[in-house]
Amino acid sequence: MAHKKAAGTTKNGRDSNPKYLGIKVNPGQLVQSGSILVRQRGTHILPGLNVGMGSDRTLFSLISGKLAIRSKRKTHFNGVSKSKKVFDVIPQ
Repeated sequence: MAHKKAAGTTKNGRDSNPKYLGIKVNPGQLVQSGSILVRQRGTHILPGLNVGMGSDRTLFSLISGKLAIRSKRKTHFNGVSKSKKVFDVIPQ
């Protein structure tokens, strides 16, 4: 015979793994060809010169060089204008 009363179930107790999103390289740092610059959901940061974008919106360097950040005004289809960051890699 059990000496503990039956415990109820819980709907909590699950958690997803961390996705490690964010900026991986600071401006002015040297980057190698193919190195990841940003992991993001959506296009918060846009690719610029010598920067490619993966299918999950990850930005990566196409050449070796120095990372530079600039901002750009983007107009949406509804007429709202927003400032976006753009990552460029300048060759050394």
